[in-house]
Amino acid sequence: MTRTAPPTAPTPAAPRTADGRPSAARRRLRALAILACLPYISLKVVWVAGGRLGIPAGSVLLEHPRMMVFANAASVVADALVVVLALLLTQPWGRRFPAWPLALPMWAAIGLLTPIMTGYPAQLVVALVAGDGKGAAPSEPFLDAWVFAVVYGGFILQGLALGTLFALYARDRWGRLWQGRLGELPARTSGPGARALAVAGAVVALVPGTLHLLWATGATTGLSARLIAARGSDDRVLEAQWLGFLAVAVALTLCLVLRRPARLPVRTTLALAWTASGALGCWGAYLSLVALLPDPDPAKHVPWLVQLSYAGEMITGFLLAACVALFLRRRSAAA
Repeated sequence: MTRTAPPTAPTPAAPRTADGRPSAARRRLRALAILACLPYISLKVVWVAGGRLGIPAGSVLLEHPRMMVFANAASVVADALVVVLALLLTQPWGRRFPAWPLALPMWAAIGLLTPIMTGYPAQLVVALVAGDGKGAAPSEPFLDAWVFAVVYGGFILQGLALGTLFALYARDRWGRLWQGRLGELPARTSGPGARALAVAGAVVALVPGTLHLLWATGATTGLSARLIAARGSDDRVLEAQWLGFLAVAVALTLCLVLRRPARLPVRTTLALAWTASGALGCWGAYLSLVALLPDPDPAKHVPWLVQLSYAGEMITGFLLAACVALFLRRRSAAA
């Protein structure tokens, strides 16, 4: 990806005003992204300092205090990255920032936030309709219900603001790379390497896809007694969501490398493949890491089939993301 020259005169869609400042809309989005980080960061700082705000007695979070301090400190750093990205996407120096060191954390941020933006509201709606009273909170003591509303609400606002800022930034800087329709792309943008990555990702996706389909339809194959007892309508929502992300990531990446259907816009195909691969890769990696953490209670160990689904999602996401990256690299070179 290479830089495009900024417009010589401000227009209604221009990213900056005549004095070089970001447009008013972008400044508001930047402020929203930063403010939306504050509830999460504040809670994490309280917990790192030893506070128990929002943590009920008997919560599993209290069983490993050292691990909790480390995880919360890492979370503060990760959410602070949203602030850095919001500034980078709206400051003049951000246009000179190298492409891939920006694209990678944006891929991860969008991948981590998108499933929360789609899954949490859907869980609330389904739980309300089903009347099981679980919402998005687990049945075992974990966090007070208000924490989920505050934190996930902040994540949704972060995702909306940061995603919009990145879309505007990417349009200004690299918009020519995804103009037109798939059938208009030159053959060199999707060579054998890209097709091999896409096919490999599709094959690996069959494993987690099959498992999520089973669990979404009510099967308990591979689940522990503890997980079965805790399952409710909101769990089926999540299973269906991950199945959807798998289908979108595989289908749209294959469309991208095969350049079919010919009339499908490149922009739409690329955006969906980018987002879905990020959701799979980043959440699969995170959940795989969590599943590998030691726990003295055998009943709380993550079943091997569940771990297999996490690993399958991670590998699928990384393979398809590599395919998208290869497409962008070749498209940039051609441009």
